[in-house]
This record gives sequence, C-alpha cells and structure tokens, in this order.
Amino acid sequence: MKKIILCAVCAICGFTTANAQKFGHVNTQEIIQAMPEYTTAKTEIDKLQAQYEADLKSMQDELQKKADAFDKEQSTLPDNIKQRRQTELQDMYQKIQQSYQDNQQALQKASQEKMQAITTKVLDAIKAVGQAGGFVIINEVNAGIPYISTTLSTDVTAQVKTKLGLK
Repeated sequence: MKKIILCAVCAICGFTTANAQKFGHVNTQEIIQAMPEYTTAKTEIDKLQAQYEADLKSMQDELQKKADAFDKEQSTLPDNIKQRRQTELQDMYQKIQQSYQDNQQALQKASQEKMQAITTKVLDAIKAVGQAGGFVIINEVNAGIPYISTTLSTDVTAQVKTKLGLK
C-alpha cells in the first residue's frame, strides 16, 4: 500500500513539475528589423552594392564600345591585329565576369560580418530574457517548426525588444 501511495505522490509531483515549466517563442526577424544597427548595416550594404553595380556597368560600357568599334573596322584590319583585338575583348569579358563574382563574394562577406554582430546581440538578449523569466526553451517562430502553441507558450518578442531598448 505504501508503494502505491508513494508512486501516486511521485506521479503527481512529476505532473505538477512538468506543468510548471515555461516555454516561450520569439520573432527574431521582427526584432532585427526594428534595430537601428540593422538599418545602418542595410544602408551600408546597399551603398556597396550600388558602387559595385556602377563599376560593372562602366566596365560593360567600355567593353561594348570596344566591341562596336571592332565590328566596324574588323573587315579592314590585318589578321594579326584582328586576332589581338578579339583576345583583348575576351580578356575584358572575363575580367567583368571575375569582377562580378568577386563583388558578390565581397557583398556576402560584408553582409555576414554586419549581421553577425546584430544576431549575437539579439541572441544574448533572448538568453537574458529566458534566464530572467525562468523559461525552459524559447523557440524561433520562423524556424520552420511545424507548430508552436501560442496558448501554452509565451511570446517574449516584446520582452526581448525592451531588453534591447527598442519600441
């Protein structure tokens, strides 16, 4: 009889403990987009991208001018000069392709570097809110989790925004 009572008490305590656990969810995308650091980083990346696009357009315009000039005079050029100009045009085209790839890599790297600091700041705030609120876990609502119960889980987005000094 004592074993049955002891098992019942343990089961009740376990059930009570399980219900006392706090779960949260957060929308980090909403938080990041509200941060002034994000706006600054986005502006800087957009400027860098515009600069790269302008440089590439300039290179493409120069290539087009040289190609047009070559097309006009190609029939009157000796074979050795014609061959040299074709090689120059191919080299210019390859240079443009390489510049495009380099620019894309530089943009990606700059974006990752700027977003890393922002993401770290948000994650630290989420951890602080989780620890202060006694949460067992805080899930990202946009992480592809099939279902998050908004009735059994607390939305801590506003608390994280407050922790970061955002409205």
